[in-house]
Amino acid sequence: MTFAADEFQQDLAQTDAENASGEISSQSGRWYAVQVASGCEKRVKANLEQRIETLDVANRIFQIEIPQTPAIKLRKDGSRLNTEEKVFPGYVLVNMLMDDDTWQVVKNTPNVINFVGAEQKRRYGRGRGHVKPLPLGKAEVERIFKQAEEQEPIVKIDMAPGDKILVLSGPFKDFEGEVIEVSPERSKLKALLSIFGRDTPVELEFNQIQKES
Repeated sequence: MTFAADEFQQDLAQTDAENASGEISSQSGRWYAVQVASGCEKRVKANLEQRIETLDVANRIFQIEIPQTPAIKLRKDGSRLNTEEKVFPGYVLVNMLMDDDTWQVVKNTPNVINFVGAEQKRRYGRGRGHVKPLPLGKAEVERIFKQAEEQEPIVKIDMAPGDKILVLSGPFKDFEGEVIEVSPERSKLKALLSIFGRDTPVELEFNQIQKES
């Protein structure tokens, strides 16, 4: 698909004019959100960076980012793995000057679905129109990147109510039980442990337990 249609060219020219007079971000570009196939964010970023060099548009497509926050994943053995969590799974952010060439470079990158924007109805004929890319506001962009930088590490654990656990440390070490509630934001869970022959709810830290297979 290209911008060959007159209606598309007109909308693009309008977008360019709005970009020129509106808020600008780094290197005089605007940030756009691009929807990509699930799980392909890093692949799209790498492919797009390569296409930018090959197609000689580095002077108009400046930066590709996948906003991420730090996370800690608890393994079954209780050890911790430092990792990162995507802020917006299924999207990458691109800082660029929008024109016919740069639109096609991004849109035709493998695993790219489309820019986030406003769907324009066709002026004639049937069928869906096209999506007019809409740049993100400066305040929104600053909020996204600030959130990614300042977010406290999120503790993630592959645990759900009904899972069987073994307590590794603390006063209930070596007790077995069943998860009844998981609170990721607090890095804690509640489990029913058999204490003196009675099922008793006990709150435990994620790093105190191990999931039983």
